Amino acid sequence: MCPGNALRSPFLPRLLVGCVIRDPVRAVRSERPYAPRMSATLTLTVLGTASPHPRPDRPCSGYLVRGPGAEVWVDAGPGSFAELQRHTDPARLSAVWISHTHADHSADLLSAFYALAYGGLTPPAPLPVYAPADCAQRLAGFLGRAGTGFLSGVLDFRPLSDGHTARHGGLALTARAVVHDVEAYGLRAEAGGRVLAYSGDSGPCAALTALAERADLFLCEADIDAHREGERVHLTPEDAGEAARAAAVRHLLVTHVGPTLTPAAATARAAAVFGGPTATARVGATTVV
Repeated sequence: MCPGNALRSPFLPRLLVGCVIRDPVRAVRSERPYAPRMSATLTLTVLGTASPHPRPDRPCSGYLVRGPGAEVWVDAGPGSFAELQRHTDPARLSAVWISHTHADHSADLLSAFYALAYGGLTPPAPLPVYAPADCAQRLAGFLGRAGTGFLSGVLDFRPLSDGHTARHGGLALTARAVVHDVEAYGLRAEAGGRVLAYSGDSGPCAALTALAERADLFLCEADIDAHREGERVHLTPEDAGEAARAAAVRHLLVTHVGPTLTPAAATARAAAVFGGPTATARVGATTVV
């Protein structure tokens, strides 16, 4: 669909060369059955867990983190934007937080941009997107644009760095650089004295253990069955369990299980090393941290 023939936000410039841009009209927001869901506590809703591609009823990595006065979409893997809409109105998100720019964690930013710019989901102000520094340029490149300024009407990209902290309502989001084959971050989310730690994509490293230290819930990838020689860019289930044990977390939630494993097998193997409460992340499930 040519965006020029769809509903447009009135504050957006012309975006795509080659489309017929009609006179701007204010997007008419349809009535959607979202009850107020901003949480007085820290909660995690799983939107997707698949790696490295979406599967039927299982989008790629995506999570909705809620705290007092805040809703944050964490990672935007393919399929996760549709799942997000089961749980909240995207236009009322407080922010988006992207761990790294691999497609299985970020590609649905394209869907979000189209929805917010043209689909009647216009936010009241540009939506903050915390992401590695090259994320905006990657999105612009996909849309065939050399610059990123045209994105700023709906998406306000803000670069992550090690130790970066953002606050929305009563929710604090702290990034920690982890080991991967691109710039990548794990997340420590805190609200009301509770802590959620998220590995993003990471190999075994001290930063991951520090990120998860004494977290109430550790959402951790277990992508691979075994390491390739000389490669440490993902975690095995045993790595996930060891990170949880070393960090003395209360609960381990296993996610991002790759095609060489089943979620059940990965969870069982992680639990055997961790020795504490361990579960599989399941799409649609909400956990009070």
